[in-house]
Amino acid sequence: MRKSKKLFLFVFFAVISTLLNLLTQRVILYFDKTNLYFFIAIISGTLVGLVVKFYLDKNYIFFDNNNDSSNLKKKFGLYTLMGTFSTMIFWGTESIFWIIWRNENMRELGAVLGLTIGYIIKYRLDKRYVFRKG
Repeated sequence: MRKSKKLFLFVFFAVISTLLNLLTQRVILYFDKTNLYFFIAIISGTLVGLVVKFYLDKNYIFFDNNNDSSNLKKKFGLYTLMGTFSTMIFWGTESIFWIIWRNENMRELGAVLGLTIGYIIKYRLDKRYVFRKG
């Protein structure tokens, strides 16, 4: 696959994952905007985004067709571990924006900024450690 197509797909999948993440958060924060609900919202959104992004990356960017259940568990575990770094950046940025402004739009801006930075780092980690060839 050409690098330009891979970059396009990576960005497109990141946008899809981010939108599903933020939609999940909005649904939860619709009920209450306390710190507890904020915490539940970012965890839930992250889990939804993680599963969707793993599926898309595995199948359409890295072309990993090995679906053996033990291999799949190992890959998802490594994918999740690599995601720890991007998640810390994402949650940290989103939380700072929420704490400072207590505003939905600013929280989402912080989330998008954090996810953008995090996804760039995560792609490099996934390519090197999770979906490496040979």
